Amino acid sequence: MPAEPAPRMTAREAIALLTGGAGFTEHRPPPRTLPPDGPLGWAGYDAARERAAERTGEVESVVYGTGVVGERECVLLSFEFGFLGGSLGRLTGDRLEAAYELALSRRLPLLALVATGGSRMQEGMVALTQLQRVAASSTRLRAAGLPQIAVVRDPTTGGGWATVGAGADVVLALPGAQVGFAGSRVRPPDADPYTYGAEGQFAAGQVDAVVPAGELRGTVGLWLRALGPGSRSPHDPPPAAPLPRAHPSSASGLPTSGREAVERARSSQRPRAEAYLADYFTVRLPLHGDRCGGTDPGLLTGFGLRADGRPVAYVAQCGTPTRPAGYRAAARTIRLADRLGVPVLTLVDTPGAANDAEAERAGAGAAIADTFAAIAAARVPVTTLVIGEGGSGGALALAAPDNTHVTVDSYFSVIAPELAAAILKRAPAETGATADQLRLRPQDLVELGIARSIVT
Repeated sequence: MPAEPAPRMTAREAIALLTGGAGFTEHRPPPRTLPPDGPLGWAGYDAARERAAERTGEVESVVYGTGVVGERECVLLSFEFGFLGGSLGRLTGDRLEAAYELALSRRLPLLALVATGGSRMQEGMVALTQLQRVAASSTRLRAAGLPQIAVVRDPTTGGGWATVGAGADVVLALPGAQVGFAGSRVRPPDADPYTYGAEGQFAAGQVDAVVPAGELRGTVGLWLRALGPGSRSPHDPPPAAPLPRAHPSSASGLPTSGREAVERARSSQRPRAEAYLADYFTVRLPLHGDRCGGTDPGLLTGFGLRADGRPVAYVAQCGTPTRPAGYRAAARTIRLADRLGVPVLTLVDTPGAANDAEAERAGAGAAIADTFAAIAAARVPVTTLVIGEGGSGGALALAAPDNTHVTVDSYFSVIAPELAAAILKRAPAETGATADQLRLRPQDLVELGIARSIVT
């Protein structure tokens, strides 16, 4: 069952929750005059707007301006649900477009506090086309390398969710908030309400985190730091992410055979991704899901802050076969980091890509190809450490071509030695000899030029 939503905040209460005592400077776009009762001449529309203004103290369903959240100045836009359900009309579109342009002109992050029922029926198609304006404005902000964070409140539905909300780089939701394209009055009568709530959307990989109101300011402040300075320049890329430190292993020295290398990589005693990430970052902010309805618990993605405050994006395999949703989440993270000018760390540890029928139906090949493409296209440096199994293309998809390193507990192979022996029609007893022939040990990988160094 979905959590009970907190009492609805006004637009200005939501802004104050984020800015605290730092204050907020409101902006307004140039005034525009609508025809009587709006572009459609909808009888009673002007009266409805006047009642909404009297009830809320606002003249439109969006308030925007500049403020400081945490330590970073940003542009905030906040929906007033009490004004005609936070719906989008032509004047709302003016305000949304102006907010994005303000962020672009001042090179500031955009923070959207969304609570809307969708497009305003009293303005018909004129209202609906405001979504195109929002999409164009958001695209310009992305092209400039400026981050967009959305906090979805109760409710966030319709076109507002499908543009300002789901179109953001990072989507946070308040507990119990209704979130979905279909509002409560237009979805099927037998629809499960959990699917249309913040928690359900998180489970489906559409929301990155569900954050209680009391934790929101701190969480958003950390995200604003972790998403980088907002000054992406392909001519001045950031320095590469530092290599993680080696972690103690149950074995010592380098493996003497291919079989030993594989056994050490598969050992339950060796350090895993969580240990490396916990040591590497002082703050971790996960990105959750592939935005296509899928999640992979065996692949961790997000942004983090190191002890010196430096942001680094991470993609880490956890030793399980990586599923298509995991590869899509990886590509999403790498592309976002590249756009924002944040270096990337990848930790490779998988026996290979998931190869069951469900994975094939979910587009395993296309998802792996997209991850290869994301790394190949990245202008920021990508640093890779193989910490366990490096199983075929499912592992190579996350490896930086010129900056891959290995631990003493790792191997990297074109295929697992057992499968190689089977393909070659060799007896199981020959698996060890096959592993030696594959030259998959850490020292072999350095000698072959696949890895730059062994982290000890």
